[in-house]
Amino acid sequence: MIHDLIAGAVADSLFDLLRADALTSPDQLRELYPQPNPNSLRKETDRLTEETRALIGCSSLVFIGSADREGRADVTPRGGPAGFVSVLDEQTLVIPDATGNKRLDTLHNVLETGRLGLLFLVPGRPTTLRINGRACVSARPELLARLTPVGKPPVTALVVQVEQVYPHCPKSLMRADAWRPEQWLPADAQPSSAEVTLAQLNLPGLTLDRIEDAERESLRLRYE
Repeated sequence: MIHDLIAGAVADSLFDLLRADALTSPDQLRELYPQPNPNSLRKETDRLTEETRALIGCSSLVFIGSADREGRADVTPRGGPAGFVSVLDEQTLVIPDATGNKRLDTLHNVLETGRLGLLFLVPGRPTTLRINGRACVSARPELLARLTPVGKPPVTALVVQVEQVYPHCPKSLMRADAWRPEQWLPADAQPSSAEVTLAQLNLPGLTLDRIEDAERESLRLRYE
């Protein structure tokens, strides 16, 4: 069936063909799934507890989900020393800007919609924490001065007003064996970052060696 769809996607996109009979309502969706455990609804709150604040303080990696005003979505990782995301009070946290590719996709999205979704991870642990809420971009000097810099001092920071806090089920990380090195694929089983970049850029004369050299230099200067 899927092979027939792929073959028929010459004139139409495969997505549009699959969307033709996709679900269109919450009622259709709920017909396929049982009702959630009441506790999975009850544990969502609108403010941070002492425990969730401590978890954020242990996290060195957060994924940020955002979208522009047209609904085009984006997810990007932000990393730093444990506790680099500062909790100001039970409904406010701040993520410092860090050196990166300077595309500023997340910052542009926040300027357009004023909203973010966050997923905090603690390396080696299956515990995750989801936070959704309002957001803004701040360049206030006294705020930036109190943040934990990730390399050089941040130029801006994302300020998030918590609306939803939800400790997420650890099953996905456990299924993925995310923290079990013995289950990880060998490096040569996947294309390298440089190989992916070379294919993406598709520039005449650009070589894999040049991209690998540029990546090494960029990582050497990752805090600058």
